[in-house]
Parts: sequence; C-alpha cells; structure tokens
Amino acid sequence: MSEHSSEPTVKSGSSNNNLIFAVVILIIIAGVAAFILLKPEEQPVQVVEDIVTEEVPVVEYQNPEPEPETSEPEPELVVVETAPERTPEPVPEVEPLPTLNESDEVVVARMDELLSDQVMSLMVTDDLIRRGVVYVDNIAKGKVALSHAPVERPKESFKVIEGDILTIDPNSYERYTPYVKLFTSLSAAQVIRMYDEYKPLINEAYAEIGYEGDAFTGTLEEAIDVLLGTPEPKGEMPLVRNSVTYQYAYSEWENLPDAQKQLLRMGPENMKKVKAALRNIKAELEK
Repeated sequence: MSEHSSEPTVKSGSSNNNLIFAVVILIIIAGVAAFILLKPEEQPVQVVEDIVTEEVPVVEYQNPEPEPETSEPEPELVVVETAPERTPEPVPEVEPLPTLNESDEVVVARMDELLSDQVMSLMVTDDLIRRGVVYVDNIAKGKVALSHAPVERPKESFKVIEGDILTIDPNSYERYTPYVKLFTSLSAAQVIRMYDEYKPLINEAYAEIGYEGDAFTGTLEEAIDVLLGTPEPKGEMPLVRNSVTYQYAYSEWENLPDAQKQLLRMGPENMKKVKAALRNIKAELEK
C-alpha cells in the first residue's frame, strides 16, 4: 500500500474539499427555526342568569264559593351566551438580518449553536455566504471552485493500493465520514427551514455575480441534480498514474464532470447516503 497526495480527478493533486457542502453550506449556516406553539380552541361559555320573581299576594274572599284556580305562567329561562375574553398572543420578535458584509459573525454564531466543535473545525468561516453561493453555482455547472470551498480539506492523505492494477484504498473513503454524518443528521424539512432564513442574503450575494431575483433556488436544484447524476460504480475503479497525479483508467469515469468525480472520491457507501439526503432535500424544495 502506498500513500500519495494525489487523487483521480482532473487535477488529482488539488484540494480534497468535501463536495457535499457545495449544496448544503447555505442551508446549515442558518439557525434553528423557531417553533410555533398552537393552542387548542377555546369554546364559548354558557352563562345562565338568575331569574327573580315577585311573590303574588293571596287575597281571601267572603264568597263561600271558591274562585276557580288559575295557573300562573312559568318564568322563561333566559340563556345568555357570551364569548370569552381572549388574551392576545405575543408576537415573537424577529431579529433583523445583518448586512451581507457583516453576516459572518451572526452566521458563525448560529452554526456554533447547531453544530459540534468537531464539525465547526471543518468549516471555512470567512465570507461564508458569498463563498457558498459561488461554490454551488459552479457545482451546478459541473465545476469545482476550489478557491471558494466552504470546508477545509481532509487531513488524511489519499492512498492507493498497488498490485497488478492501481486501485483506491478503501481507507481513503473514511476521510469523508465526518462530513457525511453532519449532512445526513439534518432532516430535509429542517434543512429547508434553515435555508429560507438567510435566503435574502443568499440572493443578494447571487446578484453580485450577475444573477437577478430568486434565481439561486433554481441553481441549488441544478447542483443537486448534477450530484444525483453521478454514476455509482459496481466494483473497483482502476487508476493510472499520470506523472504525479492519478486518473481513472476508464474514460467513462475520467470524463465525468469535476463535481461528479469528487463525489466518487467519497466511496460508494458514503455516496449512497449523500444521494438519499439530497433526494429528500430536493423533494422539500419542490413543494
């Protein structure tokens, strides 16, 4: 077994940034959405008023013949229905969004509440929103903007197994496990709620690179489709050494877009987990 710093891609010696954040970085930066508490309906209360009747005086007659008895009408029961007084529910205070230039401090603080210290150590925490917007826009085109990668590269080196053929050492796939665990720990509904919170700033950053309106949501869906379109290998993928770099031996893998080739680096099991989560996110976006 040999250790190398190069991986099979267009430039396999380039940074091993985890591409799953290309789609979710702008989602996980938002804080946890507030819960809306629903109270049961209050039913109207029936109030019955007391009826006060005056006593009718009895008059005695001298006539020995008794007067015919007359029955007095029974008093009617009056029911008054009143609506209960409702106490107005307090309106939750919504903190205004910071400006795009001042958003890093707020965004990082929200992320720190949501994510563990181990996960936070994977993030690049400067100019987060702009960085994520450019990265996702490139993924939608099948490209990888390494200079705008929103995560640090894995510290472990890329490894190959040298035998009759060169293949990727399965231990190399484990470098991506912390990233995959982070991504798959969030429900699709939670992801979309958090994405929506910072959407105005995301759109502002997207406008800075030449887009208008709510175009980023469509770009996000395109980026998801690019990643979902990555083929899943059934067996080993032989490599060939090209100077100091490695390439996939088969053109069907080597000719894939850069974004898809980076997803292949995560290994078949990690890729399946990421794709399942992406399908759920896409379904929420389309609702």
